[in-house]
Amino acid sequence: MNKWVFIVGLILAASGLISPPFALLGGLIYGIILTHPFRVESKNLAKFLLQASVVGLGFGMNLHEVVHAGRSGFLYTAVSITAVMLIGLALGYLIRVSKKASFLITAGTAICGGSAIAAVGPIAEANEEEMAVSLGAVFILNSIALFLFPAIGFALHLSQSQFGLWSALAIHDTSSVVGATARYGPAALAVGTTVKLARALWIVPLSIATAIALKSKAKVQWPWFILLFCIAALLNTMLPTFNPAFLMLSRMGRIGLTVTLFLIGTGLNKQTLKKVGIRPLLQGLTLWILVGSATLALILFNWIHI
Repeated sequence: MNKWVFIVGLILAASGLISPPFALLGGLIYGIILTHPFRVESKNLAKFLLQASVVGLGFGMNLHEVVHAGRSGFLYTAVSITAVMLIGLALGYLIRVSKKASFLITAGTAICGGSAIAAVGPIAEANEEEMAVSLGAVFILNSIALFLFPAIGFALHLSQSQFGLWSALAIHDTSSVVGATARYGPAALAVGTTVKLARALWIVPLSIATAIALKSKAKVQWPWFILLFCIAALLNTMLPTFNPAFLMLSRMGRIGLTVTLFLIGTGLNKQTLKKVGIRPLLQGLTLWILVGSATLALILFNWIHI
């Protein structure tokens, strides 16, 4: 029964008939109500599909726009990541969250959600429970953002560029940034994806800094898929003859993202919710609200823009 429901959900997500937010919602319902028969396989597939989908989306973007958004976004992300890391660690200390869990939640909020946590967790020698707590806290808020951000954007009449920038700076995971901005419009998707990937690049310096500070010999993970995304945008810009094929690859990227969100949703279960606890969730929620409201205010006052 559980296997068949999972397979049907997977097929629906891959059919293109449902939007990314509803795919995530379906996955969440499945994960909480039913027992996942392919938990490990689903997690590995979601990681691969996310990266492949981002590369696919690159085939639908213009390199000049990517460079323009990435250049501005890199500066904004550098400032925001520094501020978020300092505030997040201070919050964790005040709320009395364990040091490693606090560091992982802060890193996930500052940079790239689960990807950042997965990268720095082994370097920080976090145990399985600390990883689960931090991933759970970030994932819960990340799921809420996918539904909440577009509603706020429409209510405030944000332009597509404004919404893309806000989503990239304030939503944790790349999957939800892409899902939210794709729902808002193509320009929002281009800005959001590019700035978010610029933000994700900071995984590398954070990993190196963590390894040096803790004298860890764990391997630093390099986000090679970001380079492939740029190559895809380059090909789409320089070879207009192949636009029909590139358009198909871009569409496959969107479908892959929808499947990814369904798979991510199925990974949340009752046990994960229990492990998270009040304090880590409170730290993540407080930090997320501060980041979201501050970046939104800066964008509305036109102090930061693309």
